[in-house]
Amino acid sequence: MIYPSGRAVWAAAAGAIPAFLIALALPSVWYLGLMWICALLAFLAVDAAAGRGRASLSATLTAPPQVGVGGRFTLHIAAGLGARPRRLQVRVGHDQRLSPVNGTGGALPANGTLDLEFDAVRRGIAGFDRLWLRWQGPFGLVWNQVVLPMDRKIAVLPDVSRARDEAITLLQRSALADGHAQKRAGQGREFEALKDYQPGMGRRMIDWKRSARHGKLLAREFRIEENNNIVLAIDSGRLMCEPVDGVPKVDRAVTAALLSAFIALKGGDLVSLFSFDARPRVSSGAVRGSPSFSMIQKRAAEIDYSTEETNFTLALTTLAAKLDRRSLVIVFTDFVDPISAELMLRTVGRLTERHLVLFMLMKDVELETLADMAPAAPEDVARAVTAGDLLRQRQVVIGRLRLLGAHVIEADHQRLGPALVERYIQLKEENLL
Repeated sequence: MIYPSGRAVWAAAAGAIPAFLIALALPSVWYLGLMWICALLAFLAVDAAAGRGRASLSATLTAPPQVGVGGRFTLHIAAGLGARPRRLQVRVGHDQRLSPVNGTGGALPANGTLDLEFDAVRRGIAGFDRLWLRWQGPFGLVWNQVVLPMDRKIAVLPDVSRARDEAITLLQRSALADGHAQKRAGQGREFEALKDYQPGMGRRMIDWKRSARHGKLLAREFRIEENNNIVLAIDSGRLMCEPVDGVPKVDRAVTAALLSAFIALKGGDLVSLFSFDARPRVSSGAVRGSPSFSMIQKRAAEIDYSTEETNFTLALTTLAAKLDRRSLVIVFTDFVDPISAELMLRTVGRLTERHLVLFMLMKDVELETLADMAPAAPEDVARAVTAGDLLRQRQVVIGRLRLLGAHVIEADHQRLGPALVERYIQLKEENLL
């Protein structure tokens, strides 16, 4: 694109006004104004032709591959026109997950690199999709502008610093007095050691033969099994994208899932991530070991917000087809009434026949507030009755899930992660995996 600069506009105005006055005074020399216009157009054409150099134009964007939500990073823009010295001006296009700190462009300095700062304000895969560059011709009469398509992606990851702190606290809480991890003591199948029987232990833990040989009660201690398969299935449909206390439910679910993934990987289990709305979206393979947490974190950034209704039948059927061994399937979802959850209940019934299914639900704070609010007007009574009816229907669905063999946790949105980790540790200790 080529368009005149401010200098060209001023030159045209400066020449057109005298030419117009001369044409009024001397009609016979009207051609002087026409000659001035032609001369200006010729200069514009020469300036545009001399200032073009798009074939030698080069531009690159450099940014970190990932950043945490709320973090700030620097985008480096490097551009040039080959050997031709030009004063370039640039502007970059970005999506709504990024917020510029001091603008999205400016003039390139002498070294040909411009640094711009951005804040990552929303989780997901952010990107810079285009770059505008413009420069003036040798006479400064025209601007040459080019729009270059760019494809620079940045993974805006959930903030896991708090999740890591909570995970460390929970691990320390489950430690034994002598410093050994509690994960080694439980009701698994692998024999660990003998110890003196203590009140409160189950009778089936007593080793009667060795107790008779030593003249005192001895109990068998087993090692909690590792290498379990844990699947974190996150619903990213319309209901899960509604905010709770200013944060979308899916973001809170992702944070809780990362907390449980951190604990499970520390405990030697296999962890995989799965997300869905109208159809399956993200599906990672099962990984093991603490170093694999960064991969789970990156895949979690790919879980996008959706306005589509969740298709539980397609999602859970697809997930079940991928599982070749008994697994703990943790489903983060939400529902309103038994009618909307009917298809989900049918699919869950088939899934619980082979796998251990755990549903993670967030308490509906808004409905509970409306149901408990003291009425001040007739409209408040109607809202309270409606909210109470919706809460009762929600409990009906939860009851049906438990009848199907699924475990259900309905926790406060601020305690979703710790509640999940506590139940996960409990399931391992009870050898339900």
